[in-house]
Amino acid sequence: MVQIKEFRIVMPLSLDEYQIAQMYMVTKMQKQSTTNTEGVEILENRPFQDDVFGKGQYTSKVYRLQSKAPGWITTLAPADALIMQEDAWNAYPRCKTVIKCPYFSKFVLTIETIHQADNGELENVHGLSEEQLATRQVEIIDIASTAKDYWSYIVGSSSIDLSKFESARTGRGPLLVGWQDRCNPVMTAYKLVTIDAPYWGFGSRLEQAFLMGERALFLESHKNCFAWIDEWFGMTAEALCELEKQSDSSIDKIND
Repeated sequence: MVQIKEFRIVMPLSLDEYQIAQMYMVTKMQKQSTTNTEGVEILENRPFQDDVFGKGQYTSKVYRLQSKAPGWITTLAPADALIMQEDAWNAYPRCKTVIKCPYFSKFVLTIETIHQADNGELENVHGLSEEQLATRQVEIIDIASTAKDYWSYIVGSSSIDLSKFESARTGRGPLLVGWQDRCNPVMTAYKLVTIDAPYWGFGSRLEQAFLMGERALFLESHKNCFAWIDEWFGMTAEALCELEKQSDSSIDKIND
């Protein structure tokens, strides 16, 4: 059965700041997670334009993260088959990502993101139908949360406690209880995750595993966006594009 879940991640940033923060975070996390045997391989990174998104950046990547797969998944597929293919269309403030696994050919995970300058209270920002709304689940992710679960350790858990963190360059923080209603600036990433793994016997378990994995990744990556604010604050998009190109080149050398 297709599962639909909307994650709302409120951030103490403006929309323009978040775009810079996200570019910096993606580049840094990709580099940190890539080794000779696992990590990210960038197949394509180019501008695109279409009638749906307008202008943006298209990327195609392969993720080899076999060691992060739960043990029960490795009993269903060989380790070298647990490779994910990602196609992403980034036309900020709107983005779409499609993830597939060649071994599980029917598996499809789609993430549609809309970024808004609010604190996460829009109820149908994605324009879902009544039927879709009836099955959609909503979860608000608090980046200041210190709760841990299995997936937070698998994805990699930030050691920074944002309830005690204060930015030296901007003075923002710490993020105390109820910070979402008090901070200025503020924005929200509305991430609609649709996942379908139509396999009898284990499909629903596979769907749930990937939902929890995505949730942990959303939490970790957005924690880092704010925790690294003193590193990226004041950078331009042009400077980050150059940093991204250098990172892509270094990742390609690792994968050669």
